[in-house]
Amino acid sequence: MENVISLIIEAVQYDFMLKALLVGSLIAVCCSFLGIFLVLKKYSMIGDGLAHVSFATIAIALLLAASPLLVSIPIVILSSLLILKLNEKADLHGDAAIGLVSTFALAVGVLVSSVARGFNVDLFSYLFGSILVISNIDVILSVILSVVVIFMIFFFYNNLFAITYDEEFAKVIGLNTRTMNYLISVLTSITIVLGIRVVGTMLISSLIIFPTVTALQVAKGFKSTILVSSAVSVSCVILGVFISFIMNFPTGATIVMLNALCFAVFFLIKKLNLA
Repeated sequence: MENVISLIIEAVQYDFMLKALLVGSLIAVCCSFLGIFLVLKKYSMIGDGLAHVSFATIAIALLLAASPLLVSIPIVILSSLLILKLNEKADLHGDAAIGLVSTFALAVGVLVSSVARGFNVDLFSYLFGSILVISNIDVILSVILSVVVIFMIFFFYNNLFAITYDEEFAKVIGLNTRTMNYLISVLTSITIVLGIRVVGTMLISSLIIFPTVTALQVAKGFKSTILVSSAVSVSCVILGVFISFIMNFPTGATIVMLNALCFAVFFLIKKLNLA
């Protein structure tokens, strides 16, 4: 135990660990705030689809030697809006629209990485997350954009709550449901791109789904679900970053495994009627 404590004390003395803890915690809160809207609206797989798109954008950014964040954010936002347009105009179901866009983007990513002579260490770290790839610019952008995401959710909370539970009723009372859906898509896109530094493109959607479904096992209301989800998500990220440092495990996979463990525990608590 003393050895573990000394390793944790040693870990927090490194700048990259502090960056990972700060960015990871902010992303965890953003994912938890958005997760309940996406899960209850049955749009949780949009996170997975946009993660595939972000893979392509990162491959393009690495090929062009550009900042992955600056390349990824506008393209992923446009992709999320395209998914909504396909859903509205082409009369495609949400999962079909997500599948079309995500598989096309994945194919583009594979072709681009092939042109760049295959996968390299950088691309692999973006696929599965690495606390070593978080730069100072990433930290600044992540803090600013995370604050924007959290502020927007607080500001439009009542409208988002209304369209999540009953979109038709929200239309009747005069809410612009299309704008609210676009807002959720844009905020989700930004959160997905920010999260790939810590968890990776292949696992970022788990940060949106796992904490929310875990909280739904025990929480009694909308706001309490968001609070429990945020607490679970931030705890898993912090523990995951420390465990990955101490045990030399991949950061993203460690965080997802902790989230899976939390879901199993909360599910058992619900089944045993302890909540």
